[in-house]
Amino acid sequence: MNPARPARTAIRQLNPTCYLVTSGSSRRTAEVAAAAARAGAGIVQVRAKDLSAAGLLELTLAVAGAVERANTATRVVVNDRCDIAFAAMRVGAHVHGVHLGQEDLPVADARALLGPRAVIGLTTGTLELVRGAQAVADLIDYVGAGPFRPTPTKDSGRPALGVEGYRPLVGATNLPVVAIGDVRPEDARALAGTGVAGVALVRGIMDAPDPTAAVREVLRGFAVRP
Repeated sequence: MNPARPARTAIRQLNPTCYLVTSGSSRRTAEVAAAAARAGAGIVQVRAKDLSAAGLLELTLAVAGAVERANTATRVVVNDRCDIAFAAMRVGAHVHGVHLGQEDLPVADARALLGPRAVIGLTTGTLELVRGAQAVADLIDYVGAGPFRPTPTKDSGRPALGVEGYRPLVGATNLPVVAIGDVRPEDARALAGTGVAGVALVRGIMDAPDPTAAVREVLRGFAVRP
């Protein structure tokens, strides 16, 4: 059985322009996710590597509920954990898929588990990894690429790309490319000019005094892309 989707429904509904990756696991995590969704963030990724499976599922359900109440168009995915995404989707939560790292469950297995309409993203960040993602391009919806600049929240082991590092990556794939890695709202306009489909922010939204304003600044940056 071929797990590829006959119709790429997820892509038609996906807006990665402003992509929030959550941090923390308190009530504020869900509140910021809701504020970002309300302001127009198209994707919220639930990431909390220090939680148990039960704790991550609880957080995922809380974020999903808050996001759904704020903006039903915003998609919610889970970082790394296909099992958590599956459990949340099985009970009808506002959860749409998973974002996979290079060491996570293989893409084909994730697709088989989550089904043809799930959103699946894949971490890349080098030309070799982007080209490798083309082998599963019919099974994934976008690639994350980073780091944009060095970040204290995650050491990928890859060199920082900077603005110009994204142009060859965008040119090497027909998949939407999302820039990540200490991206700040004020970086959006320059990155939009490279052809990336969007930017993923962690601290730039989660730690912002006004998360709504941060999201809107990102969206303005892409609205006036060079």
